[in-house]
Amino acid sequence: MVPKMAKSITKKGKKLPLLLQFPVNDHFVIGIYQGTISEFDMIIKYRQLINGKWQCSRTPKHIHWAVDILIKQNEKTEETNKLIQFLLDYWENVQPIKNDEERERLLNIDNLKAEVNKEAKNYEALANSGEYSVKFLLLLAKLLMFQEKTNKADAYMFKDLLEHLKDCPCIFEVVSTATHHR
Repeated sequence: MVPKMAKSITKKGKKLPLLLQFPVNDHFVIGIYQGTISEFDMIIKYRQLINGKWQCSRTPKHIHWAVDILIKQNEKTEETNKLIQFLLDYWENVQPIKNDEERERLLNIDNLKAEVNKEAKNYEALANSGEYSVKFLLLLAKLLMFQEKTNKADAYMFKDLLEHLKDCPCIFEVVSTATHHR
């Protein structure tokens, strides 16, 4: 049974409503909450099934998905680099969310899942590498990109991390970039 995310979370003393919840697959559920940084900010949380037990809601950090990409890259370099390049190309086209209509379009669960299901087929070779599924990584990456650019249109953290993963997949550089320690 897929768990439900909390109907709201509290941050900085404010109760923030759940905007959308959806299962990615049998092992991951994503919840998107209203954020506090800007009008269209989103807080992304997920729950993961590990050893038959659903874990507490977690807020993904760049370092979490970057480590998984490093694992995939170590196991299947060429296929992972194609995924990284896809994400870099996608980053270039992401525009900040500026109104309710744009946010509703982004958070249309059927469209989002259909898009990611189609894209994930290009990376089936990575299905058994790392901890996260390709579908989960694609969904998470896209949502984090929109979150970052919505809150700061000239943001670069996500892109920098992808470029380090592509050009210099060494642990020190990736961890330093993902944790803002340069």
